[in-house]
Amino acid sequence: MRRPFRFLVIAAAAALLAGCASSAPAPAASEDSLSGTVEVYAAASLQRSFDEIATAFEAAHPGVTVSAVYDGSSTLATQIGEGAPADVFASADEKNMAKVKEQAPDPQLFAGNTLVIAVPKGNPGAVATLADLARVTTVLCAPEVPCGAASQTLLSNAGVAVTPASSEQNVTAVLTKVAASEADAGLVYATDVNGRDDVETIVPAGADAVVNRYPIAALTGSPNPEAAAAFVAFVLGQDGQRLLADAGFRAP
Repeated sequence: MRRPFRFLVIAAAAALLAGCASSAPAPAASEDSLSGTVEVYAAASLQRSFDEIATAFEAAHPGVTVSAVYDGSSTLATQIGEGAPADVFASADEKNMAKVKEQAPDPQLFAGNTLVIAVPKGNPGAVATLADLARVTTVLCAPEVPCGAASQTLLSNAGVAVTPASSEQNVTAVLTKVAASEADAGLVYATDVNGRDDVETIVPAGADAVVNRYPIAALTGSPNPEAAAAFVAFVLGQDGQRLLADAGFRAP
């Protein structure tokens, strides 16, 4: 008789435990608390990679929408200094980030880039070296723009003097003119020609010695500081760095 009694006690205890377990509330699913819009001001050379980063960030944070403005870093720095409602600034150089140090006290480097010579498909100007840029129609970024400052350094290092047919306010404008055969050549970032078939490129001697380093910062006057900080962290994190590397950017 002892064995049946013991079985009943164990069964009752098991039923009691099961009842307690079933009445206990299930753990709440974690919910992303971020919401609203993140206004990102980014250098023109970041457009393709940041569009992909924005899509990935929005997938990770469904309540957030990324709105990006792309232009020359000097133009964006001026707009931020004048009070533009930006949450994040990603510059193509440290000089223009320093212009807004009051709004961006803690910038962090996230990528690097170098220059290449871009020519129209077929290379009608027969461009082969930096010296050739002095004899053909060449477009460059304006000196105050990061790609322009880097271009001047690269040309100076090579002892080449170029009078550009035009000085553009961002690298996208330079590449657009070259692709449209409005110029025989232009200096652009290596990432700008990655995957394009309407231009050809030449890696000039000394390009590796002129590296633009890209900083990013959440701005102190951000209308959405939590989402801004999360976006910066995403760019600096594994997923953001992978997308930048896929686009041809160097590690910072």
